[in-house]
Amino acid sequence: MKKLTGIIFAISTLLMSLSATASEKVLVFAAASLTNAMQDISALYKTAHQDSEIIFSFASSSVLARQIEQGAPADIFMSADQKWMNYLIDAGLAKNKQTLLKNSLVLIAPLTSTLDQVTIDRQTDWHTILPHGERMAVGDPDHVPAGLYAKESLTNLGVFKQIEPQLASASNVRDALMLVERGEAALGIVYSTDAKISDQVKIIGEFPADSFQAIEYPMTLLTNNVAANDFYQFLTTAAALAIFEKYGFVAQ
Repeated sequence: MKKLTGIIFAISTLLMSLSATASEKVLVFAAASLTNAMQDISALYKTAHQDSEIIFSFASSSVLARQIEQGAPADIFMSADQKWMNYLIDAGLAKNKQTLLKNSLVLIAPLTSTLDQVTIDRQTDWHTILPHGERMAVGDPDHVPAGLYAKESLTNLGVFKQIEPQLASASNVRDALMLVERGEAALGIVYSTDAKISDQVKIIGEFPADSFQAIEYPMTLLTNNVAANDFYQFLTTAAALAIFEKYGFVAQ
């Protein structure tokens, strides 16, 4: 009997240990534009939480929101716009949100481009800066937040229909950046934070802030995972916000 009791105790201890280990894992679904900042923040967090494992899934906010809707086990969701966060709230999959950051929208070109600074307004001569046959990379304007912002801005500037045939749609903003880096697109519309991490592109213009809705990054905690809540709270600390700001984000 004592032997059996010992075995049961050992098994119980093992299961508790595995449970504790599992609770230290945090799965974060985050917009692709947050990649570098979040990786740095995770590294800083783990210096004081060595048993924690922060696992990231970076993609377009629309893709991530739909994966969560389909049952993906995310602990934290960080969106690049309010639309896809509200999508989950309306579906009853998220209870609340906290808007953490802001960003801006810029026009980029390969570093080797002869284009210099461009003033973007209703008088911009797009025929000159984007000649016939050239392409401009954007996040898919039908569902990728960066593409939705780009479409809204170009529409309000009165040129979306003119430029639409020359758009090269990408699955997320980082893929749009990559098309310009590779020279596969003469121009691109991305967040300023994405442009700033690349040494292969240059910012040649900034889209007027009043031509599109404010670019905001809300986040939400989706589970009762204690470790996830701890990391979620860490994202609002001065140390984490300093890293976001280093990459060009504006803290709320």
